[in-house]
Amino acid sequence: MSRSLFIRFFDESGPAPLEELGGKCASLVALTNAGMPVPPGFAVTTAAYTAFIELSGIADDIHAWLSALDPDDVAHVDEVSARIREEIEGKPVPQEIHDEFTVAYAALQARFAEETPVAVRSSATAEDLPDASFAGQQDTYLWLRGRDDVAHHVRRCWASLYTSRAIIYRLKNGIPNEGLSMAVAVQKMVDAKTAGVAMTIDPSNGDRSTIVIDAAWGLGELVVSGQVTPDNLHVDKVMLSVAEEHLGDKHIELVPDPDARGIVEREVEPERRAVRCLTDAEVKAVAAMAKRAEKHFGSPQDIEWAIDRGLPDGENLLLLQSRPETVWAGKANSKAPTTQGFGISSITASLMAQIGR
Repeated sequence: MSRSLFIRFFDESGPAPLEELGGKCASLVALTNAGMPVPPGFAVTTAAYTAFIELSGIADDIHAWLSALDPDDVAHVDEVSARIREEIEGKPVPQEIHDEFTVAYAALQARFAEETPVAVRSSATAEDLPDASFAGQQDTYLWLRGRDDVAHHVRRCWASLYTSRAIIYRLKNGIPNEGLSMAVAVQKMVDAKTAGVAMTIDPSNGDRSTIVIDAAWGLGELVVSGQVTPDNLHVDKVMLSVAEEHLGDKHIELVPDPDARGIVEREVEPERRAVRCLTDAEVKAVAAMAKRAEKHFGSPQDIEWAIDRGLPDGENLLLLQSRPETVWAGKANSKAPTTQGFGISSITASLMAQIGR
């Protein structure tokens, strides 16, 4: 049976080409096939985006609108961005793409005992690469239910390739718009009791003997976006023991709200704010998973992880994403220090520096 042109499940065997899956989905396919604990899902491939753009008749318009842009003329960029995104979100999807998506969404839901919410995340062909971190440049939508709502947000992800911020980033970094494409990940939502990020290198000094973990209560988006001060842990990469730690305030969390059929932000009670949100065993498990991702890809990694409250201990740590670390990757011939330096700087600060915040 031939594989679909427009859909690729993460657990389908075979190569995971960047040009077909984008950075995020290519990583998720590779990690799933390597046996890593990745939540199930599928990619809407770049072929679907390309077919949509070409058949809708807006490809030439997009190139023309973008060609004359000055990244310093923010008002004009905003105007062009809004025009492109409105066009993408308003055009009908070709029937073949519609049908293949419908079958894939039904097949994903058939894996669960009841309807299960999903996350929809962008996976651009120029994101999550060693020399250009696009973290936060395109959109992510959480806790979505129903085929129609999920399909609508896939198209919103396509449109997010042309947010003002993404356009300016590409212009200022010399990344051409020609040939740029977008895949989209549709993935089982994790009901996270704790989540965060981890780097297999100290982002403050390039020390490769250290794994640095940022962790907070609830979903990890607040950690990645810098809206919460997380617990910051420095872990010895060999012993997997905590060498240094700084407890963050962790004053808010994102959690599911069944009544709202989505997620809500709520305050964390003082008792939980005052304690570390990971046990020693969980710290060791996160660090071990980060090491495994680094070994698989052969370079320092920046991973996103979550601990699912609905799964049993030992099976509840999930890998949501792994991308190359970008702070030190571009420093040619740099020798990583072997001394550990802690300080207050955390992964979150490093991520904010990468994406220009």
